[in-house]
Amino acid sequence: MDDMSGPLLVRGSVALPDAELMWRFSRSSGPGGQHVNTTDSQVELRFDLARTEALPEVWKRRALQRLGPRLVDGVVSVRASEHRSQWRNREAAMVRLGALLSEATAPPPRARKPTRVPRGINERRLREKKQRSELKRARSRRDWP
Repeated sequence: MDDMSGPLLVRGSVALPDAELMWRFSRSSGPGGQHVNTTDSQVELRFDLARTEALPEVWKRRALQRLGPRLVDGVVSVRASEHRSQWRNREAAMVRLGALLSEATAPPPRARKPTRVPRGINERRLREKKQRSELKRARSRRDWP
């Protein structure tokens, strides 16, 4: 666990300390053959979002609101079992949790300022519509051979 140890970076310089990450390992149903029956390669990474002091208060409120349906008692959980090795599943779980929290704490998009359609665009649309109408009416005339 040499290069993976250390805080999990969320966004910018804000990171989650190792002490606040809860790991659980179990037997995976994924690839691995008989190896699967003997090793605990599935990883579940849990983070107590409601009680953390690592995130700024604004980010914490935003994340709690956005991740509301996914939380269980204020705890967000991520599971990884696609790799045969527990080590790679741990890395995958950390990447998922980091991406999830990064997206959940992102500032909301700027409000769209409503604008009017320029008069020239509207006039051009109506002119083209009239030309198309004339063309179709010309096709339906009786004197057409």
